[in-house]
Amino acid sequence: MQKDKLTVRVPRDLLENIKRYAAQNNTTLTNLIEAYLRRIPSQQPLEEAPIVRRLSGTLPPGATVQDHRQYLEEKYG
Repeated sequence: MQKDKLTVRVPRDLLENIKRYAAQNNTTLTNLIEAYLRRIPSQQPLEEAPIVRRLSGTLPPGATVQDHRQYLEEKYG
């Protein structure tokens, strides 16, 4: 994955605290920021998410949880 450089300005005391935290947790400031940013939900519509596309069509339209349970019971006993 290609990475780009990002310049961020934060108060000095905050930066020093983050650096200490990173050192104490054997990580880098870059890794901390990346982990935090990955927690922000994607703005991509859910229907377009790769996992949703792969699963689409695996159940018939209108299937209920009970229908699925019954199918599994019949299939696996």
